[in-house]
Amino acid sequence: MSLAAELQSSINNASQHLLAERNPQGWWQGELSTSALSTATACIALHCTDPDRFKQHITHGLKWLRDHQNKDGGWGDTTISFSNISTSLLCWSALNLSSQKNSLASSKKASLWIEKYIGSLETDAIAEAVSQRYGKDRTFSVPILMACAICGRLGEDDTAAWKKVLPLPFELATFPRTWFAALQLPVVSYALPALIAIGYARFAHVRPWLPLRLLKKWAWPKASRVLTEIQPGSGGYLEATPLTSFVTMALASSGQKEHPVVQAAIPFLLNSVRTDGSWPIDSNLATWATTLAVKALSCTSQNSPDKPFLPDSEQQNILQWLQMQQYLETHAYTNAPPGGWAWTDLPGGVPDADDTAGALLALRALNTKKLAANELQTSVTAAISWLVNLQNRDGGIPTFCRGWGALPFDRSSPDLTAHALRAWIAWLDQIPPALRARTRLAIERAITYLKNTQQKDGSWVPLWFGNQHLSEENNPTYGTAMVLQALTLLDHKQHPELSHMRSAALHWLAKNQNQDGGWGGGSDTPSSIEESALALDALCCNVAHFKDRKKISRSIQSGSQCLIQLTKKGTHFPASPIGFYFAKLWYHEKIYPLVWTVSALKQAQQALD
Repeated sequence: MSLAAELQSSINNASQHLLAERNPQGWWQGELSTSALSTATACIALHCTDPDRFKQHITHGLKWLRDHQNKDGGWGDTTISFSNISTSLLCWSALNLSSQKNSLASSKKASLWIEKYIGSLETDAIAEAVSQRYGKDRTFSVPILMACAICGRLGEDDTAAWKKVLPLPFELATFPRTWFAALQLPVVSYALPALIAIGYARFAHVRPWLPLRLLKKWAWPKASRVLTEIQPGSGGYLEATPLTSFVTMALASSGQKEHPVVQAAIPFLLNSVRTDGSWPIDSNLATWATTLAVKALSCTSQNSPDKPFLPDSEQQNILQWLQMQQYLETHAYTNAPPGGWAWTDLPGGVPDADDTAGALLALRALNTKKLAANELQTSVTAAISWLVNLQNRDGGIPTFCRGWGALPFDRSSPDLTAHALRAWIAWLDQIPPALRARTRLAIERAITYLKNTQQKDGSWVPLWFGNQHLSEENNPTYGTAMVLQALTLLDHKQHPELSHMRSAALHWLAKNQNQDGGWGGGSDTPSSIEESALALDALCCNVAHFKDRKKISRSIQSGSQCLIQLTKKGTHFPASPIGFYFAKLWYHEKIYPLVWTVSALKQAQQALD
């Protein structure tokens, strides 16, 4: 069979597979990987709250941990992840809740792995290893050490153990939300509940000197109210099991078992557990999954408007659902103004840059000419303005809040900036003149930011995606592909510097293509479906800018053949753990290899015609 025939067959198979993944309501919910870290933290939280009442859930969760321990004795964040110190410490701690022989055996194996990794099982060494992994960012290091202290892994003396848990200034949560960027909190913006709950727990176990003790005692009632007010109706902060579990165990271990936050969080944890006894990293990425699917499928009908990827009525259903997910009020959690989208349709979501840009692009991809485009004007205008207002002084786009630059996960990011660029350009001719002028200026500033953040080798490093095979655990393939997709939409005559930026990025992608034709996260990393599809898509989008057309054609051909082989002609989509969630907490998502394959193969087909 010729490559052209294989491409068409694979596109048809993958597209049908993607369409079949819709839920009964007509959009995509996806499926997040189960998580050893989530399972361990949920077990600890339930044990702290009521070990007898939740014995069955804890027992099943610990069994799942034992059954999914890596051969080396540690645990990774997903069942196909390498062992890491954070998850291994949490699972090791959770197993200390059980006296069963099989838990003791599993715990012993974990002890050997941890000792080999750290060099010692001394409590000071454990605390130092965790702190070093995360540096100044206490978002994850403090919760891990708290869990170790609760489970007796930092020594039998309670006060001595909790002294190894760095204090968090929960009293700062009593200040106006608009002050938070200036206060330079030691946790990222989306970890405010952890700051409050764990900060209080540390205070309850280790009393500070008198003036500070009185200050914290005075601040707790107000901070406690803030913690309650920002808890969503589902009970799950960010819809995330780890964050909700950390908050629950912190309060329950500090004499606050009857706190309304704990009482609301427990049902969330019980409703989130899977039938095998494990917990996922988050409830779902429904909004993100749906926008990815719409963008991918729209590629299959770009040159055939008479053959839409879905009937008008089904597109209308998706469009209306997406509009319903837009936030129309100031968000209680991050104080984000109206206009943005979160990753999920559940109440624990928080509006963010990536999902807002994705929603804008999906709305544009839907058949809006027939679907009352004028009715979208208010939604689109609010969303474009929301993204423009989010832009940092450096011209880049952060995830949640403007001006939170103290910690990595709050800074501007090339992948988010590129996504916002694509959304701005897609709607530039449809928005009011005044906003159009502001958006043009935002585009210019974003281009400058991308120019300044391009690495010397031509790549860009993203924020929310990584690769476990690279020593720094980043993913320049993802970052470079995302930026290239944006650069191809810009007028290169108006921006001469773009030619050099694009050329260097394309050279990096071509240089890092593996011998099998695919791509991993970077140099000398195994090819994955996700990264191969993203890189191939980026090459195809920029094919017209290659001087050596034969060379780029060979690269696209080998990339297409690799993707066809990896997916078994569009029928097989094993996921890879390339996503980050909550400070380098890894996950994989069922929808990722599917959507990116559909888009890449269609782009390859068009490029090779």
